[in-house]
Amino acid sequence: MKKAENNITTFEELLDNKYGKRGTPKREEWEQQFEVFRLGALLEDARLKMGLTQEELAKRCGTNKSYISRIENNASDIRLSTLMKIIRKGFGGHLTLSLQLD
Repeated sequence: MKKAENNITTFEELLDNKYGKRGTPKREEWEQQFEVFRLGALLEDARLKMGLTQEELAKRCGTNKSYISRIENNASDIRLSTLMKIIRKGFGGHLTLSLQLD
């Protein structure tokens, strides 16, 4: 494994070593799972900053507490329409997307 300056291994190098280079199936699976984790963490952080319980957020957007919990804990895929509803009705915000092509 190649080292960055000062013999420090970068996070990208660690990922390359453990999961392979970007574009390989194992690495792409890791990247996808990380994005699911990140989305759950972002939603949980927003909910906590607003002082809402999972149940209160669920009521605001017409779902149930267990679904909100599954999203926050990466155990459930979420449809874009549902994500938009949570952000719009639950948080009173809006969703901004970006697309990154490598």
